[in-house]
Amino acid sequence: MLKTLTFAALVAASPTMTLACETRAKQDATDHQTGAMAAPMMGSDGDDMPMMAGDAPMVHDAYARAATPNARAGAAFMVLMNPTSEDDQLIGARSDVAARVEIHTHIKGDDGVMKMRKVEGGLTIPAGGSHVLARGGDHIMFMGLKQSFDQGKEIPVTLIFEQAGEIDVSILVDLEREDHGEMDHSQMDHGEMTHGHSDH
Repeated sequence: MLKTLTFAALVAASPTMTLACETRAKQDATDHQTGAMAAPMMGSDGDDMPMMAGDAPMVHDAYARAATPNARAGAAFMVLMNPTSEDDQLIGARSDVAARVEIHTHIKGDDGVMKMRKVEGGLTIPAGGSHVLARGGDHIMFMGLKQSFDQGKEIPVTLIFEQAGEIDVSILVDLEREDHGEMDHSQMDHGEMTHGHSDH
């Protein structure tokens, strides 16, 4: 099952604006007519964000970045929202801009050094809840970049969910956003996937 979700995050007038698939809009109209209440949900900026029932995950506040113009790797971050009544798993991703796309996370080793690891089995997005992909934590990793991540460029990505199937998104490159410290993915060894500093 293939659903298409296209957005340019961070250029919306409101920081809490969420883009959903067409079924979301239809459900919103139904809920308005029936007086159904939306379950409160926290957006990435901490504001309450209503989430209506729907049949597919939604993507909020997504952006991508790379450390340098000549970087060999980049990453994407977002909030995955699940308006359905069942848990779902983000089990993979792909994009033509990179040779390999994986779901990664950071863990602290016994030596206290933060290390990046591929997430096996995917990320759970709970029913009626969300999962945040953020710098220093879970993220989508692009390795072997075939093109540079230039400011304002849109990166096509297919997110693969266990229940919802494939959802196409277009993620805006934002090199100026400073959510956390910066991590240079262009110099890291993706065999060991070890970071000396967790400022991703």
